[in-house]
Amino acid sequence: MPVREVQLLADAGLLAAPVPRAFGGLGLGTEAGDTVSLLALLAEIGRGNLSLGRIYEGHVNALQLIAAYGTRTQLERAAEDARDGRRLFGVWNTEAADGVTIELADAGRYRLSGAKTFASGAGVVARALVTGRLPDGGWQICVVPMDRVTTRTDPSWWRPIGMHGSASFKVDFGGVEIEQDALVGEPGDYQRQPWLSGGAIRFAAVQLGGAEALFDAARAELRSLGRDGDPHQRARFGQLAIGIEGGRLWLRGAAPFMDLALSAARDGRLDAATGERFVGYVNMARSAIERICLDTIELVERSVGVRGLLAPHPIERLVRDLTIYLRQPVPDAALTDAGRYALEATASAAELWGEPS
Repeated sequence: MPVREVQLLADAGLLAAPVPRAFGGLGLGTEAGDTVSLLALLAEIGRGNLSLGRIYEGHVNALQLIAAYGTRTQLERAAEDARDGRRLFGVWNTEAADGVTIELADAGRYRLSGAKTFASGAGVVARALVTGRLPDGGWQICVVPMDRVTTRTDPSWWRPIGMHGSASFKVDFGGVEIEQDALVGEPGDYQRQPWLSGGAIRFAAVQLGGAEALFDAARAELRSLGRDGDPHQRARFGQLAIGIEGGRLWLRGAAPFMDLALSAARDGRLDAATGERFVGYVNMARSAIERICLDTIELVERSVGVRGLLAPHPIERLVRDLTIYLRQPVPDAALTDAGRYALEATASAAELWGEPS
């Protein structure tokens, strides 16, 4: 359980960083103007610890959803929790057949039943944004104060080859009751674009940080063995350097599109064209970074050989963690949607994405 790591995030002021500036934060991920810094921060945390990067990305995602769809009172409360209460947020949406339902218990109160899977940060997340199905079939976001309710956590469900520290357990919410003001936004808001797909650039940044960590660890290993002068190793590291820098350029390229969408949403002028261009670019970026990370794993494994793949070597852990974290939802759909946008556009290849103003 990454208790100490989350404490370090709080000590550094990073739990408050996504809070909008008007509520005492830095607005990273919730306001326009500094998305490039947010993505650099996520990559840096991922470079240090991919599991922690996964948890922190969920924290940013949760505060962005509250800022986008919540009331001012809900945002004020979330800001206070993150800023002064040093409470960690998370977004738990994935489920199996026994998924979460939300039903009216009595006047002004709702009762939850069912469970969520891949609930990253279970045990350290204090405010979980949980999605559940309403009796009419709608898909509703609600905030569950995990430190004030009783749930059942199944750690044995999470038995992956890597990312153990993300504590992505199964959590059963049966019998939990929440107030009316715990419901965030309207039914269907969670699946609303461009935030559903556009937010993928955050986990892509963390993934790239993991690839950077592999680069650093493999280079240190070769230097310690005196093999950094080998021409084959140099050629591989040329490929690695190209890939890593390419990923950083993709992040810097995506940042203005997110800034533009955030700015347009703030002013009430976020139209379908702006959202589609943002999502299209992010779909390309996440696909490219996934490929860069997979190539990094292969090139590093070739460079260090079996020696670097024996536990407890740090390369062995990094390979396992990054392999698991790269398995994000709908990669094929993301690539296909980027291709659809490119095929349907009327602009030339040189002007397809243009410069977001």
